[in-house]
Amino acid sequence: MILVGQYDSPYVRRVAVSLRVLGFAYEHDTRSVFADFDAMRRVNPLGRIPSLVLDDGEVLIDSAAILDWLDQQVGPARALVPPGGVERRRKLRLIALATGAIDKVGAAAYERMIRPSPLRWPEWIERCRTQGRGAIAALAAEPWPDDAPLDQAQITAVCMIRYVRVADATLLPSGEHRQLDALSQRCEARPEFQATFPAEYAVPRST
Repeated sequence: MILVGQYDSPYVRRVAVSLRVLGFAYEHDTRSVFADFDAMRRVNPLGRIPSLVLDDGEVLIDSAAILDWLDQQVGPARALVPPGGVERRRKLRLIALATGAIDKVGAAAYERMIRPSPLRWPEWIERCRTQGRGAIAALAAEPWPDDAPLDQAQITAVCMIRYVRVADATLLPSGEHRQLDALSQRCEARPEFQATFPAEYAVPRST
């Protein structure tokens, strides 16, 4: 398998961590959605990351679809999201909050960093930041037990934390949400996270 996309994208990173947690070997294609846009579109017509190229040549796109495929391959006993019931709905809610925070913080960062200054919309930036802040606060209010088995909600939340602290650190300063600080420190110490630690960050466009 080949994972396409750089680890500075929290979406690529959550797939990479999941691959390692579940024991899948993969090659890493580090093409950039900015510098290698045309080449990226040959893998994924959307020109987005991540993509996962399977051994038979099939290409999975969108991190949620990739993670669903991984869970299907390992079966319900090892899957990172429960297969059904109340606990599945709870985990999917946490994942949605984490990915929503990534999306909104990323949108605000794009508006600030990429759009030409005269065309920026301050009210839109603040709206996105408010949405991101709300998602972070909701995640911080959830229990994150130290002894809970690693699952997709934790993986995605930790990838979100790392990204937000680079893209807009004022939204998630260290010490403000101690539950999230502890979760991040605990998971980032694991080898699967260490191996996917991004050297540098850019604002990702990914799923």
